[in-house]
Amino acid sequence: MLTYEALPDAKPAPAQGETPKFIELPKPDPNAGVPLMTALSFRASARTFADEPLSLNVLGDLLWAANGVNRPGTGGRTAPSARAFNEIDVYVALPYGVYRYDAPAHRLLLKHAIDARNMTGYQDFVGTAPLDLVYVVQTAKLLPIPPQQRDMFSAVAAGAIAQNVSLYCASAGLATVVRGWINHRLLADALRLNEDELPVLAQTVGMPAATA
Repeated sequence: MLTYEALPDAKPAPAQGETPKFIELPKPDPNAGVPLMTALSFRASARTFADEPLSLNVLGDLLWAANGVNRPGTGGRTAPSARAFNEIDVYVALPYGVYRYDAPAHRLLLKHAIDARNMTGYQDFVGTAPLDLVYVVQTAKLLPIPPQQRDMFSAVAAGAIAQNVSLYCASAGLATVVRGWINHRLLADALRLNEDELPVLAQTVGMPAATA
């Protein structure tokens, strides 16, 4: 069992390098990676990461696996969502900025030109790993659902996205860990979210740290 002590509230760092307003991602490679059963056998949580940045090809495949459009004719996604509300947005915290994944266009849209990685959780590795994902609920999309079901449905959707990322990482030889220990208010401010948007889960991704 892991025990944690609360750390002082973090502050975002200045963006490192150039911060483009949008990033076109390469098309996902449907033939990449290992078979599903092999990926399941490799799936694990890791909390140490190499400093090596992820390539755009890897980032494109990763985000498409997370919640990309796999049925262009209907807009269907790789992760399920109750009544196809697609209420979960995937935010990408990189050293050079915070981006939102635009799944239909398969690109990243700049949200805030800061390095907000250390805002995505209290663990010490979140600020140095190359990539932190944040799963944000657009609560306004859930208004047609009875109130007692909204939290459950959005939690299931976020969990499905996180598992997609975990399986992609296992297939591609990446390290990852899903994290729920976040400061929701500070993170929402860092991501410049609207009042109806709530960050509910984070996930760190990177190359595995070298072992001695």
